[in-house]
Parts: sequence; structure tokens; C-alpha cells
Amino acid sequence: MNEFLSVLEVKKCPKQFVLAINDTLNVISGKWKLPIIASLLYGKTRFKDIQENVGKITPRMLSKELKELELNGVVKRTVYDSTPVRIEYTLTTSGESIVKVLDAMVDWGVEHRSTVLP
Repeated sequence: MNEFLSVLEVKKCPKQFVLAINDTLNVISGKWKLPIIASLLYGKTRFKDIQENVGKITPRMLSKELKELELNGVVKRTVYDSTPVRIEYTLTTSGESIVKVLDAMVDWGVEHRSTVLP
């Protein structure tokens, strides 16, 4: 028996709906995670490139956030055996599916801005 509820079942139950929202927020919440994910949407990226794309993030914070995203199965870290060692980051399949969330956020943000600003 499948212990997980379907998306339709979750959306019919307020408690399960909130639980699913909390699960999502636990993975992507914080000031830096969504900008990091957005930076990785364009393919394999090195640490310095992510830092430049995100801007104003310290190397220590970027490292911490990348580790958390990796632990949550959103980012994959690949170390190449070369001199000097080269490390690249990519989104996992799960991470790539976040593009739907980001697209919806962009759509809402643009619409919201037009209603709030004169």
C-alpha cells in the first residue's frame, strides 16, 4: 500500500496542504536558496560563477547553502579529477522541476507589482 497521498488528496485536506507547503519551504526557504537555484537553471556552474550571479553572498554562506541543497537532493556536486581540482554544480531532476515554482513566482511578482505600483 502506498503511504503517500496523491497531490489531489493533499489539496483536498487543509492539514496535508499546509504540511506540503512546509516541506517545500524547508528545502527552498532563506534569502539565498532560490537565487542559487535560479543561477543553476542555466546548466553546470562553478562556485565562483554562482557567487557572481547571486551577488553579495559570502563564500561561506554559499558553501553552506549549496551543501543544504545537495543534502535535500536539489543540487548535485561533481568533483573532476584534474589539476587544479574542478568542481561543478548542477540541478538534479528534482531541482530542475522547481522551475515551475519559479515561473509561477515570476508571473505573480510581475502581476502584483503592476497592481501595487502606480
